[in-house]
Amino acid sequence: MAATLLSAVCSTTRLSVTKPSQQRAVSQGLRAVHRKSAMPVQAAAREVVSTDKAPGAVGPYSQAIKANGMVYISGQVGLVPGTKDFAGDSVEAQAEQVMKNMGAILEAAGSDWSKVVKTTILLVDMADFATVNTVYGKYFPEQPPARATFAVQGLPLGAKVEIEATALL
Repeated sequence: MAATLLSAVCSTTRLSVTKPSQQRAVSQGLRAVHRKSAMPVQAAAREVVSTDKAPGAVGPYSQAIKANGMVYISGQVGLVPGTKDFAGDSVEAQAEQVMKNMGAILEAAGSDWSKVVKTTILLVDMADFATVNTVYGKYFPEQPPARATFAVQGLPLGAKVEIEATALL
């Protein structure tokens, strides 16, 4: 295998390795790189996160997935857990419930707000940006995560705001 890899590297990079000592050195280096880049089998493991303190999925997806030291939280809308009712009609009430739901999922996953690294906010009306920002900011008073905010034509069940997150465990 090392000879085949050595040949491929040399032809790809136009590297001329003619002396046996050069061939041994390159082969040893390639083997070292291969050993360091091989992923352990357990790194591919994933675990579904579910809690009754947040609304259940309204489709074929999980509330969150833990994998490789991260938790990926599906988009949350402002439904009150255990019901199909929004916390209120206002975007402020829905945003507050979204954050409560997300906090419950973070806790169930073994993470917390300080470990959130990225969020995505979806808004039906970009005029609600400042209102949602005020609610959102209460949960990230220092060193907020990276974020993107998009205006969308509609959200599930007629929600006004949806937020997804990625966090460290």
